[in-house]
Amino acid sequence: MPGKHYDDLQIGQTIQHSLGRTITEMDNVLFSALTMNPQPLHIDEHYASQTPFGQRIVNGIFTLGLAVGLTVADLTQGTLVANLGYESVKHPQPMFHGDTLYVETEVMDKRESKSRPGQGLVRFKHTGRNQHGVVVIEFERTALMLKRNE
Repeated sequence: MPGKHYDDLQIGQTIQHSLGRTITEMDNVLFSALTMNPQPLHIDEHYASQTPFGQRIVNGIFTLGLAVGLTVADLTQGTLVANLGYESVKHPQPMFHGDTLYVETEVMDKRESKSRPGQGLVRFKHTGRNQHGVVVIEFERTALMLKRNE
């Protein structure tokens, strides 16, 4: 698996995830429908056209999930035990249909698990930017990761 183990990660390390994803209208409307979110900012073009955004914006929870997903291949594929929490989620600017999300990760902290030998906790800070380099999401995540077999 391409994911990194607890031992591979260093505090202060930054990872630029090369994979980006363009968000489509279908992504936004389907996610909103699947999660039963009737917010007109996401699904009603007429309503959204009369807001300061001038158009529908992408559901922020979809942006959060996509940002995590874009990190999997580089960070946690096959090495994640569990995501333990998400903190300080901020959406400083909206995403719109047709925008592409790119993510950068910084390793903020790590420690060996006291109760689970062979595992460790890592706190990541993820920053998502659109195709223009504008920050559209920032959040921290704590993950329980496998250590390498010693």
